[in-house]
Amino acid sequence: MLNVVAIFLSITALLAYFNRRYVGLPPAIGVMAIALVLSLLNMLADKLGFHTLSLLEQSLVESVDFSELLMQGMLSLLLFAGAIHVNLKQLRAYRWQVASLAVIGTALSTVIIGVALWGISLLTGLQLPFIYCLIFGALISPTDPIAVLGILSAVGAPKNVELVMSGESLFNDGVSVVLFSLLLGMLAGAEVPTVSGTATLLLREAGGGALLGALMGYIIYLMLKSIDSYQEEVLLTLAAVLGGYALAIALEVSGPLAMVVMGLIIGNQGRSSAMSEETERNLDMFWELLDEILNAVLFVLIGLEVILLHFTHTLLGVAGLVILLTLAARLLTVGLPVALLDSRFRLPKGAWAVLTWGGLRGGISVALALSLPPGETRDTLVSLTYLVVVFSILVQGTSVGKLTSRVMRPDK
Repeated sequence: MLNVVAIFLSITALLAYFNRRYVGLPPAIGVMAIALVLSLLNMLADKLGFHTLSLLEQSLVESVDFSELLMQGMLSLLLFAGAIHVNLKQLRAYRWQVASLAVIGTALSTVIIGVALWGISLLTGLQLPFIYCLIFGALISPTDPIAVLGILSAVGAPKNVELVMSGESLFNDGVSVVLFSLLLGMLAGAEVPTVSGTATLLLREAGGGALLGALMGYIIYLMLKSIDSYQEEVLLTLAAVLGGYALAIALEVSGPLAMVVMGLIIGNQGRSSAMSEETERNLDMFWELLDEILNAVLFVLIGLEVILLHFTHTLLGVAGLVILLTLAARLLTVGLPVALLDSRFRLPKGAWAVLTWGGLRGGISVALALSLPPGETRDTLVSLTYLVVVFSILVQGTSVGKLTSRVMRPDK
């Protein structure tokens, strides 16, 4: 295991250097693009009879359980790292906007994509079961703003747009995982769940996760307040994230929501009254660096994963339709409400376009797809998910900055 970690970290470091030195794309997008190009070149070499590098890459990628690595390890760290930098006071000012986009928008997106994909599968002959189409809707709906927020900041996008985008992403990850788990349970169960049973499961998953996060956040806050030594305080937060996520899994409540709530408490109440300036500086530095490293590794893994997938002409054609479908669903569930209710959302004109086009899909979608039961349907959904994610990162991620500059006036 140590050898695999060392190899992936070395590959990530080299690709990050190459991107910074020669390519110049945003870090996460750059390392993924380079990894993807290298994988495609390996696949071409394999077709030409040069199998060594291709077999080596396949062996390396197969040695990592992408789904388990992200869902059982990296996700907790990434969500907490994102949450501790969100200003809760500012978030409260946009609380209903973020909540409506993250909860209602994600649920509607799941249904819209699921129903439309079912129709596409019937027309194209893929014949995907309806429940699997809904599962795809749930796993492809969460957004990943990591690659976008730095771009928005660089072009001077309004801070409230960045706040809503990051806040929505933090919570829609948790909502999507809960919906995914619910639908996966329906797939595994012999009986169709009742409305009351579904409501109970949602309450236990989401409510239990939020409650656990609040409880752990308050306990860690009290511990941070009782000492003043950044080494121990950073260690406490790291242990709380890893231990808290493991506890959430054991209690069968939402780990992602628990991490978000705990991060908000420690990042706000803890920052304001439980940390010295030295602790705050070192804590921020630690989590920002860890966040950057984990995201770079994650995006490299996404780029390399293509070598394990198999695409047909039919599947590529369907993927093109699904990409348009996910964009349309994002427009209907996020862009349209923001545009029509601009006075209520209190966002600048043009924000609807940025929020729509900036809704990138990321590693969590790939990880959820890979966690599906083995079979032909699972392989189809994994390939569709991968192509949607790659398009959103490479096309949307590299153009959202220009779109932002064009549709809204940057802050002076």
